[in-house]
Formats: sequence, structure tokens, C-alpha cells
Amino acid sequence: MREIFEQGIAGRNATFETEAPSWDAWDRSQLDGQRYVAVEHGRVVGWVAAHAVSSRPCYRGVVEHSVYVEAGFQGRGIGRALLERLVQSTEAAGIWTIQTGVFPENEASLELHVKCGFRVVGTQEKLGKLDGKWRDVVVLERRSEVIT
Repeated sequence: MREIFEQGIAGRNATFETEAPSWDAWDRSQLDGQRYVAVEHGRVVGWVAAHAVSSRPCYRGVVEHSVYVEAGFQGRGIGRALLERLVQSTEAAGIWTIQTGVFPENEASLELHVKCGFRVVGTQEKLGKLDGKWRDVVVLERRSEVIT
């Protein structure tokens, strides 16, 4: 998983992070039951995970997620399968909103999210700097179909 995340970091279109966290730090930050891996030939080739956006009770059903697929396995439906599995598990857990932020240049990720039922909420302009350059972030969300 770390190697796949590091590929995303190196590509400079997946995250503001410049180095991967330790396993312990990452593990503590992600929700149990809301993380999955894709495995091919005994090797992890993709992953998805979600973390709470707030500790406030009113936001208990809102998470933010990340999804990464190894470069050589992109375009094969792995990201979609992972994201669809996350949608199923979050809905089963009573989570009503999954959100994420994607660099506008990451067209493949934007397309993936739209195909999985996410909608663009807006663009946060110059949200942060990466390599000394301001970067925008497109905010997407998916609401549970079971909200009444």
C-alpha cells in the first residue's frame, strides 16, 4: 500500500503529501471496516480507505476517502471496484456522505468518481501549495441513497 501511495506522491497529481506516513500513523487515522485492498497474483495493486471528517457527533456519517491504484494496473476497473465496495460498506455502516478532493488535472480520478455516483460540489482555488505552486482542488461528494 505504501508503494502505491508513494507512486501517487511522485506523480504530483494525487495528493499534497510529499512523503507517506508510517503504517501506524496511517492505520490510526483510517476507520476500521472502511478500508479495502485489491489483490492480483498475491500482490496489493490498489487500495481505498476512509476517515472521519470530524469528531463532532453531528458529522458521524460523513467521511473523506482516498483511492489509489498501482500505475501499471490503472484503467482496468480496479479503482471502480474498490470505490463501489467502499460505497456499499459505508452505507451499511450508516454513513451518509463520502467526500473527497481531487486535483483538476487528475481527469481519470474525476471521471472515476462521477461514474461511481459522486457529484462535483465546487472547486477550492489555491487550496495549498505543492512544490511551491498553488493548486486547486475539486471537491466531490456522494450521498447515500438511503437518506430520507
